[in-house]
Amino acid sequence: MSLGNNLFNARKKSGLSQEEVAAKLGISRQTISKWELDETLPDICQSKKLANLYGLSLDELIEFDIDVKEIQDIIDRTNDAISEKVDWTKAWSKKYPILATYRNEVEIDGYATELRRLLDDLEKKYGYSELDTFLVLKDILAEVWKNRKYRI
Repeated sequence: MSLGNNLFNARKKSGLSQEEVAAKLGISRQTISKWELDETLPDICQSKKLANLYGLSLDELIEFDIDVKEIQDIIDRTNDAISEKVDWTKAWSKKYPILATYRNEVEIDGYATELRRLLDDLEKKYGYSELDTFLVLKDILAEVWKNRKYRI
């Protein structure tokens, strides 16, 4: 994605018009348009002002992905009470059907015993809380998946 496209998407996500952004930065609307069309680039000072205006870091603005930003916003707004009401297995099984069927095929108790042992080990060895232990193990599994997926 181009910087111009990122600027356009960040501006739209912020609900601002080109005129409003231009007024806040003290520049012309045409300048904003040229940046969004990749005809010219904002200098570093203007880029920092844009990032602040859109509530992003400069890195986030440069790599702005509206889908990722929307997902992060949803995560930030979702509290534990709401999260507990969601049947995450059902929600994810629409994308990954194995989640709806594996319980009839896999001997869960054996794997659960081994996972409990790993969780206990993490808790004891590093003094993590129960939640932190689960999050660390989840992250380790994600790393293993990434390495297997890319055969690193």
